[in-house]
Amino acid sequence: MSNPLIALVTAELSGPADPRASAMAGALAARYPDAARAVLFYGSCLREENLDGLMLDFYLIVSDYAAAYGKSWLATANRLIPPNVFPFEHGGLIAKYAVLSEADFARLNSPTADNISVWARFAQPSRLLWAANDLARHRAITAVAQSAPTLLSLARPMTPGQQDVLTLWKTGFSLTYNAELRAERKGRSFSIVDADPDRYRRFGEAALAHGLTPSPGPEQAAARWRRLQRRGKWLSVIRLAKASFTYAGGIDYLAWKINRHAGTAIQIKAWQRRWPLLGAITLLPRLFRGGAIR
Repeated sequence: MSNPLIALVTAELSGPADPRASAMAGALAARYPDAARAVLFYGSCLREENLDGLMLDFYLIVSDYAAAYGKSWLATANRLIPPNVFPFEHGGLIAKYAVLSEADFARLNSPTADNISVWARFAQPSRLLWAANDLARHRAITAVAQSAPTLLSLARPMTPGQQDVLTLWKTGFSLTYNAELRAERKGRSFSIVDADPDRYRRFGEAALAHGLTPSPGPEQAAARWRRLQRRGKWLSVIRLAKASFTYAGGIDYLAWKINRHAGTAIQIKAWQRRWPLLGAITLLPRLFRGGAIR
């Protein structure tokens, strides 16, 4: 029996994308000839007609971290605190890309994930711009197809008795935004769904029809979300600290991200560039919604 959700995900991942983004994905894969399995394009830039001056977002899926990095410490860092994040430029465009193994990408899109960072993103539209072969494409599609059921399964017990699938989506995104350090304004989680309600209704109904993971009771679900929110914010801090070593110019990107979404006008000082880890820590309060990690 065919799976309508897999069909929807396959069609969306194969949808049109800016040719410059596609060329960038191919160039990115070429940097990892022994390891690259798939390159996915996601985020707000997916909806933009002009990519000049924007920071594109990619996920590079690799066979394993040893194949990607050799004996470098980066392999251990990527395995212990996935993903590693790096800057990339090609064809006049700039981007950042996150590196995950095929196994981690599948796990972090599933209900067994211990944080929301991957499935919360891939429950939203994305494009599969490059794949090493048919098997790599199939694995990427299968992993992404887990994301919507994961989000809706965790959101459903937080809205007992609620039947409207769009409300489930909005509840889920609101909860995920509280599980990371985000610069976006309040209400951004609702606008994701409102921007394309037909898409979210189709994907939501397909996920519900295929069957969600059995839901715990409201109290157990609320306790799990509290754990996800605490862990997610601390992981954001740890990843930011790691990025100060893996991401050249990371402090400038962080300031750009906050300024773009929060309407601020942060200017990076010379000492913050000299000591990017300390500089990043001084910017962290601007990312908190509600003021502190709880």
